Amino acid sequence: MKRTIQEIEARIESGEANVLTAEEVTKMVLEGEEVTTADVDVITTGTCGIMSGTLAIFHLPVAEPGAFKKANHILLNGIPGFPGPCPNEWLGSVDFVIYGTTHSLNDPNYGGGFLFKDLVKGKEIEVEVESSEGNVLRTPATLDDFGTAQLLGTRFAFKNYTAFVNPTSQPISSIFNAVDMLGPFKGLSFSGCGELNPLQNDPELNTLKKGANVLLNNSEGIFIGQGTRSTPHKPNMMLTADMRGMDSHYLGGYLTGAGPEVYNSVATAIPILDDSILKRTFIKNEEITLPITDIRGRHSVLGETDYGAVWRDVDERPVYKEEDCRRCQQCLVEERCPTGAFQKNYLNLKRCFGCGMCSFACPYQIFHMNTGQVKMDCDDEVIEIPVTCRQSDIKRARELAAELKNRIIQGKFSLRF
Repeated sequence: MKRTIQEIEARIESGEANVLTAEEVTKMVLEGEEVTTADVDVITTGTCGIMSGTLAIFHLPVAEPGAFKKANHILLNGIPGFPGPCPNEWLGSVDFVIYGTTHSLNDPNYGGGFLFKDLVKGKEIEVEVESSEGNVLRTPATLDDFGTAQLLGTRFAFKNYTAFVNPTSQPISSIFNAVDMLGPFKGLSFSGCGELNPLQNDPELNTLKKGANVLLNNSEGIFIGQGTRSTPHKPNMMLTADMRGMDSHYLGGYLTGAGPEVYNSVATAIPILDDSILKRTFIKNEEITLPITDIRGRHSVLGETDYGAVWRDVDERPVYKEEDCRRCQQCLVEERCPTGAFQKNYLNLKRCFGCGMCSFACPYQIFHMNTGQVKMDCDDEVIEIPVTCRQSDIKRARELAAELKNRIIQGKFSLRF
């Protein structure tokens, strides 16, 4: 059975479309149901995780016209931006770019991802501009003051991710772990949302074409095309959306052993045009290989596991036993929580990323969380390695995939721009 995008769009407009998330259709298959194109019109997918290739393009009025000729430097909450390419001569405004991975000059634990979250939440930030004349202008601003605030993802939602371990006895600092990774083989860090991931369900981009609409941090955006470092074996997506339509729940900063990073959430819609497209969405976590590599080099593969080992039958969020907390003078959980979800003996589950660092860091096991473990052959011996750091959040990914499903059912989301 073959259908066109127009036929599926017509079913959406009439309120007759059957829409499922990728996990829902996989569950049906696992339970022995026979799913055909007559049963489903659209599959929604989702992912959430650290996406280093994030930048924002801004235009911001900072002074009255004529106040300065052009900006040489700009800081937002101490984070350097890159003015240009348009000089905006004498207009009192600045075009500039800020990277999600740029670190603040004032606070080593504050970076672009934290700034973007603060802006989307509506917080007031401090803007500092050094003009070409050498004058410094300071002004507060909120997202409402920006003329343009466009988020761009240069390489989002990789189909294939990698897990990391430290095979040495020396701690290793890396963006691929929330703190310096201990070894040998004391823990494993990984990314990717397995069977829910967008390109795991459409690896050949049969339906995810240029111009396809997506949700980027809950703002309707556009799939521009394949991103930087995309390959046929390891494709990714270049996306863009207006920050003013975003929900701060879906993006933010994430502290790593090498400083602050940025996380985003993406959801896509796969129109089921024929049986082959549908069958690709039947992919199961256990069928998706997850290479295990040396965190020092990324490309030295030491073994492999699968996403079933890291996502099946695990906890999405920790349980904090407040009554048992020792109230340590130096709380390792508060120091190491990548998103700042645990502060002053309070666990903010809305801010929590589900990374598992709290259960790993607390010496008194006050935080309970099953994050799973993997088995790996090492020197003719099978070793078990606990998952100690997730850099993807399955809960946010599920929420955004469900949000996209509901928008399609309600006729509030078009598949094409």
